[in-house]
Amino acid sequence: MRTRPQVCQALLFALALQTGVCYGIKWLALSKTPAALALNQTQHCKQLEGLVSAQVQLCRSNLELMHTIVHAAREAMKACRRAFADMRWNCSSIELAPNYLLDLERGTRESAFVYALSAACKCHGVSGSCSIRTCWKGLQELRDVATDLKTRYLSATKVVHRPMGTRKHLVPKDLDIRPVKDSELVYLQSSPDFCMKNEKVGSHGTQDRQCNKTSHGSDSCDLMCCGRGYNPYTDRVVERCHCKYHWCCYVTCRRCERTVERYVCK
Repeated sequence: MRTRPQVCQALLFALALQTGVCYGIKWLALSKTPAALALNQTQHCKQLEGLVSAQVQLCRSNLELMHTIVHAAREAMKACRRAFADMRWNCSSIELAPNYLLDLERGTRESAFVYALSAACKCHGVSGSCSIRTCWKGLQELRDVATDLKTRYLSATKVVHRPMGTRKHLVPKDLDIRPVKDSELVYLQSSPDFCMKNEKVGSHGTQDRQCNKTSHGSDSCDLMCCGRGYNPYTDRVVERCHCKYHWCCYVTCRRCERTVERYVCK
C-alpha cells in the first residue's frame, strides 16, 4: 500500500504525540472527536480530549494533519477490539480513553499490546528509543499489525527491574529464559483472568459475552464463560441467497431469513 506524504507526516506526528509513558496512549481519546468539530482553527486543539499541553502545541503546529490523526485513533481502537473479540479481555477498556482502568494503566501485557499498536510506523535508536524515526512508503494494514501483535501478546515475557552496574534493566523474571528481543512484548505485572467484573483491576468480566459452543479455542463457551455455564438464545439472520449471475454483468439475489442458535455466558 502506498501512502501520501501527508499520511507519512501524520504517522510521525502520531509518534510525537507519545510524549511519555504516562501519556503514551491517552491520545487515543481523539477517537471521540465530534464530527462537527472542523479542526481548522488552532483554538480547536484545546477542545480535543486526551491531549496534554505539549500535545496541544503539536496540534496547533500541525493542524492540517489532525483529521488523519483522529482517523488513526479510531482505526487503532477498532483494530484492537477486532483482534481480541474472541478472548476474555476484549480490549473494551480502550474506549474509556483517556481515563483507562488498571488493565491499561499498569505494566500489563494488555497495555504492552495497546502501546505497540498505537505506535505501529517505525522507530530506531538505542532500545527503540525513537531517537530516529522512519516513514515508510509502504505500510502494513493495521489489521495485519494487530494480528501480528496479538501473537506476540500471547507469548509475551514477564520481566523485572534488575540492577546491572549503575542502572536497572528489564530482564526476564525467570533467569533460565533467553534475553528478550527488541521485537517481543514484555510486561511487569500479571493480569487477572478477566472472568469476573472487577474495575479495581480493569476487568469487565465475561457475563453476557457471546461464546462458541463448538469451538475449542479462546472463544469456546468453556473458556469464555470460565466454567460458569451459558444460556442459549435464538437469533433471526437475514442474508443474501439464491444469487444468479446475469450476462453482462450483474448479479441478483433474494433475501433469505434463517434462525440460528447462539450462546451467552452466565
